[in-house]
Amino acid sequence: MKIKFSRHAKRRAKLYGISETIMTDILMNMNLHQGEHEIIKNVSGFKYPLKIVVSVEKDLITVVTNYPLKKGRKK
Repeated sequence: MKIKFSRHAKRRAKLYGISETIMTDILMNMNLHQGEHEIIKNVSGFKYPLKIVVSVEKDLITVVTNYPLKKGRKK
């Protein structure tokens, strides 16, 4: 599958110091089907879990946004 990052996702990643390789590793290990998905993962090096919102269409995963969740919203 091909992974594409929206302009918004690239800006959020830069703002919060999230590398594209971290997001790519998370997404490649997921079994995603058509539609929109919200992924919440604990990643070492981050104080809070990361939330990644993606849209899946055929063989293309588009990362809509990504950011660390705030304290009271852990799942």
